[in-house]
Amino acid sequence: MAESAFKDIPEIFEVELGESLTARTESLSTFRELGPPDLCHVVKSTGRSGQRDLGSYHYVSGVDASSSASLAAYINSLTYSIEDTSAWFSKNASWKVRNGCYCCFNAFSRLDIRVDVKIPGGVNAYAIDLRGERHEATLEIWKETYVSALLRAILYSDDPTYWLEAYRKLDPITSPEGEIRFLQAAEDLFVKGWQVGSDPEIQVATVVSNHLTAGIMKYFGDSGRYQPAANLFEKLSAREPEISSLLARSYIGMNEEVKAVQIMAAAMKQTPQSYTLLHVQCDFLRSKGKLDWALKLARQAVNCAPSEFVTWEKLTDLYIELGQFEAALLTLNSCPMFTFNGRDAHRNLTASRVSLPFQRPIGDILPDRQKTDDDEADPALQRLPAPGLRGTWARAYSLLTRLVSQIGWDELLKTRSHVFVMEEEYRMQKAQGDVNQVIAAANGSDVTIKENGLGVVIHEDGTAVSLQSESNTLASINDDKASTRGMMSPHSPASGRMSLAADANGSLDVGGTIPTIRISTESDRDREEDVAANGVRDADTLEKPVQAAAGDNEQRDTDPSPLPTQEPFSFSNKRLCERWLDNLFMVLYEDLRVWTIFRAEVAHFKTQHVAYRKTGLEWEILGDLGLRLHHKEEAKEAYQRCLDSPRYSQKPWSKLMQMYADEGDIQRSVQTAIRVAAYQYADYTEMTFPTQIARSMFKLGQIWGHAKISFTLLSMGLPEPILKIMDSYLQYGKTFKVEGYDF
Repeated sequence: MAESAFKDIPEIFEVELGESLTARTESLSTFRELGPPDLCHVVKSTGRSGQRDLGSYHYVSGVDASSSASLAAYINSLTYSIEDTSAWFSKNASWKVRNGCYCCFNAFSRLDIRVDVKIPGGVNAYAIDLRGERHEATLEIWKETYVSALLRAILYSDDPTYWLEAYRKLDPITSPEGEIRFLQAAEDLFVKGWQVGSDPEIQVATVVSNHLTAGIMKYFGDSGRYQPAANLFEKLSAREPEISSLLARSYIGMNEEVKAVQIMAAAMKQTPQSYTLLHVQCDFLRSKGKLDWALKLARQAVNCAPSEFVTWEKLTDLYIELGQFEAALLTLNSCPMFTFNGRDAHRNLTASRVSLPFQRPIGDILPDRQKTDDDEADPALQRLPAPGLRGTWARAYSLLTRLVSQIGWDELLKTRSHVFVMEEEYRMQKAQGDVNQVIAAANGSDVTIKENGLGVVIHEDGTAVSLQSESNTLASINDDKASTRGMMSPHSPASGRMSLAADANGSLDVGGTIPTIRISTESDRDREEDVAANGVRDADTLEKPVQAAAGDNEQRDTDPSPLPTQEPFSFSNKRLCERWLDNLFMVLYEDLRVWTIFRAEVAHFKTQHVAYRKTGLEWEILGDLGLRLHHKEEAKEAYQRCLDSPRYSQKPWSKLMQMYADEGDIQRSVQTAIRVAAYQYADYTEMTFPTQIARSMFKLGQIWGHAKISFTLLSMGLPEPILKIMDSYLQYGKTFKVEGYDF
């Protein structure tokens, strides 16, 4: 049946004809925001009696959805991509596309626009609502569908967390005329922008904070061409003053700072409670080094929108930059956290078979797409919880890692104990309260007498002990920092590791031990020899955070503990730590512990002049870990080591490309961009912009100019197909006049 597949387009063959369309109709009510990528379903037939028709489908974005004619044209273009292996002497009839259905979700009106195409025959366009009922597709609905499709193509273009099999990505806008048409449609629908939803960090979508504004700013911001966006916002801000925040951001991006300040000053008189406008001013002042002024604006933004995560995040970020770490931790603790809802996606269906053709010459430079030993990794490395964080949780964790990168782990624990009530403190206070109640109720056993303002306990045996002396004895054993001292687990010769467990409710249990993590592939005996020679003990290098106290409604450990005889702590200036933040501390501890072990082993192997070997996947995980913990150079080294393995993975190449572009290293940036382009084309990403490669190329173009990038590509002697793909990014810059295109 290979002759029934498209020769250069991915597709999934159905078990039952039309089941993908039925599943999409049933899933319409679950689409919350922009909706999933477009679905293109085709039916193929040989025309012979007794031959069963085949149904297949693939996902696509970037197709012009402004009319039924443009969608029908896409289906018609598929007829030229089918394999034609028939000959004049062949007995087998060739497969042909008999009909097709293109589905495109309208995120504004919550309708699924469908175009049925019969070949040969006519075109039928209609809309399906969430209940599965048909409606007529009006001009207004087509305009909304057009903008919805463009936003999906722009926002889903390089999202690493959004992956679909048989997902084809095309250029959403290919000419300046198409860009003007997009801006005109966006202007007409701008006031409806809140209907398409917003990023997961925004609780309430507004006319300024939504997917429409995010798509516009990403499209023009990635290429540094803010002028068209500024023109759009200039017209809209006359009707809606709050849009001035977007206008000011556009002018700042154009280096028109004086005009941006004038706009912000005028807008503040009309909308003084706009947190987006306050944030633009805050970022501008930070860029000028006026952190104290920016702090006042960030505080005002919190007062204006206390239920939004981004306002608290901005304030925390400023506190960290100002060195006010206790205030930063308290502010982070106050952040409102939202449930993360991922991007809308289709329901997975069982396929009879999947066709993923790839015959382009550019794919020759890629390794084979098959599992090897380099795809294996230590289970403990794969179990690190931080990569699974999304939405507000990931943003809060990023702030916490920035905090620890500035003050260190030990100082972070001290700061934490200064501002939050620790579990041990809470137990001691609660236990002392219970003791006082027992003493008051007993009346015949121990008696407490006040002498000169000091408490004295008289026991049944007649001994009298001063509470102050007992307190001093306790203090001599446990100093003032007892609440911040980590509970160090014993270091066993076999593993020397600690562990972290999670209970059934998802909360972290700090009473357990951290699971054994074997960072190197050496035996335990070799590890102990390393410890003896190097003096490095992995588990003793990092202090484990003790549990912070929770509110009364949280379930507590009821194990009996020794009862103190006095309440030695005061909670008047301390707060209860939110359980989610306490969990993030444990996530951070896991990351830091693995990173500390890794760096200690690297240092030891270097001193022994022995090669330090890891699998490709392990180097990739360690590179991600280094980036999370703000160790950029070590992360770059890990990604470079990952390239030595024959593993099929785009991530290390794309991460290095971004790093080299930030450094202005044109030679290495181009070399890595070639590999990233090959991986993208292998995954059917046939778009030029907006992509990671385009961003990196345009960043280099602002420094060196596009001419030098072009000459660098020519000097490499690349094969013609690869050179053509890489040159398409420069051609886009020339067509849309991206900065650097003319020198």
